[in-house]
Amino acid sequence: MTTPTPNQANAQANAQANEQAPKQANEHAQRQPRKHPDEIVIGLVSISDRAATGVYEDKGIPALQEWLGAALSSPWQVVTRLIQDDAPTISATLIELVDEVGCDLVLTTGGTGPARRDVTPEATLAVATKDMPGFGEQMRQISLNFVPTAILSRQVAVIRETAAHAALIINLPGQPKSIKETLEGLREADPGGTVKVPGIFAAVPYCIDLIGGPYVETNAEVVKAFRPKSAQRAPRPA
Repeated sequence: MTTPTPNQANAQANAQANEQAPKQANEHAQRQPRKHPDEIVIGLVSISDRAATGVYEDKGIPALQEWLGAALSSPWQVVTRLIQDDAPTISATLIELVDEVGCDLVLTTGGTGPARRDVTPEATLAVATKDMPGFGEQMRQISLNFVPTAILSRQVAVIRETAAHAALIINLPGQPKSIKETLEGLREADPGGTVKVPGIFAAVPYCIDLIGGPYVETNAEVVKAFRPKSAQRAPRPA
């Protein structure tokens, strides 16, 4: 009997996750109701074997919730998942959050390095309909200002589309400090904190617009969302 290569094994596992995900999702997922036409539903996924089994406390999801609370000025809600670091579980969770829960944006943290258990990028690409390589490129560019090992990071971003819905999925680093840096970017040391290198979240609201999601607004003191003038509008009334 021929033993499958690691890449073949990952591909088989991801295919199995796509087949099983709708059944798994229907058992516990529920589409999140929106309290406002422009409320964004965000999925936060922390991927860690040890955190998922209670060996240590997860810090990724709390860090993301705190950052979103400071960065977003329009309505938002989150759905969280703490899962183990294996490709079928990751892919199934992403499918559930987009297809069943109806998330517009999914942010993952963890599992993006070169170690054998780091399979988040592969599991994310397995559920994608479009690759968005600019996000990963920019995250590594930002992190290289702090550590040379940023080139070992393999974060990706993708779009997942269904017949009636689409979502942006972004892999973030595992450390809260790095999460904040990549989302916000780099600022000069001057009193005004002029943006030196834009963070990736500056492009997220317009991307959400383009795939048919809600109109997201941000706190410019944290991160200023960029939109062409033709895409700017006033918020919808509640």
